[in-house]
Amino acid sequence: MIESIGQLLIVGFDGTEMSPRLHSLLTRLQPAGVVLFARNIVSAQQTHQLLRDCRACVTVPLFTCVDMEGGTVDRMRNVIGPTPSAAAVFAAGDRRLFAKHGKIIGGSCRVFGFNTDFAPVVDLAFDTSRAVMGSRAVSADPAQAVLYARGFLAGLRSAGVLGAIKHFPGLGAANLDTHHELPCVEKSWKQLWEEDIAPYRALRRDAPCVLVGHAAYPSVTHDNTPTSLSKKWIAEILRKKIGYRGLVVSDDLEMGGVLKAAPIEQAAVGHIRAGGDLALICHIEEYVTRSYEALCTKVERDARFARRAKESISRVLGFKKRSKELRRKTPTPTTARLEKLSRQLWEFGEQIRMETIKRQGQA
Repeated sequence: MIESIGQLLIVGFDGTEMSPRLHSLLTRLQPAGVVLFARNIVSAQQTHQLLRDCRACVTVPLFTCVDMEGGTVDRMRNVIGPTPSAAAVFAAGDRRLFAKHGKIIGGSCRVFGFNTDFAPVVDLAFDTSRAVMGSRAVSADPAQAVLYARGFLAGLRSAGVLGAIKHFPGLGAANLDTHHELPCVEKSWKQLWEEDIAPYRALRRDAPCVLVGHAAYPSVTHDNTPTSLSKKWIAEILRKKIGYRGLVVSDDLEMGGVLKAAPIEQAAVGHIRAGGDLALICHIEEYVTRSYEALCTKVERDARFARRAKESISRVLGFKKRSKELRRKTPTPTTARLEKLSRQLWEFGEQIRMETIKRQGQA
């Protein structure tokens, strides 16, 4: 089982090309996936080659992941131009555009070599979180957030890309940025269930992955444990009460919101112990290796944890075996293909702009 422990990790790294150091890391860990950021992306051809080199290091199909929402979270802007934000697409008022947003982002992901997009956001657009979430959240109404997310996920799927709804159980009422702080959301269980959690209930069969955030909800856990480390939230509420059967991935465990609660290796072990399947560690190589070694040690010394880890490894490998998105190959992007993609993006942005102007004129 130790040889499969890497299937509990999705890892990030520095650099824009395969290096001996990165090759050694991926070959040794055999991770479930890799995640790239703008720092890794220079061009579409370079990114496609880098991801191909990453896949060559591992023996099991690889999740090649990116955060690509449009708007402020747009990793490809410098290569193919900007993609409209979720809020801008939603404000245009045409439901058909929601799927088109997912399809055009999915198409971009595919051209670059990605098969997994950590999007869409289903956090509710409450005033409390506006300064943090901005244009990433679409509506304070759960039903409207679900409409957008369902369309976006269908668009991703039509492009051959896996999606992930985030940040469970919802950061709409959080007033701090989990990249730096641990927000404490003071809402009752009843309010959370009817509002923030509603999109996860509605989309439990639509979303291949749920990405779990780092906020604390003391009305539920009676302490300040981040959701990403909470058995109550993951194993009991998400899995049992909501009945979610897909993959559960943590938000980046290098974020301040979780590291204020536990050092990185304890956070990785804690996420898996709580019922998570994939610990996401996005940047620092030492954090990746410390987490991997801690998981290996825990599996060898703790039979109960070993059973829990084995369950997630089986779920990840089973998912990969069934996933046509991971088997689908994409050719090296040509200049013509990139020009077409840039033109489609520009046209979509103009369509969003004109629909919004038209809607405002009718108001």
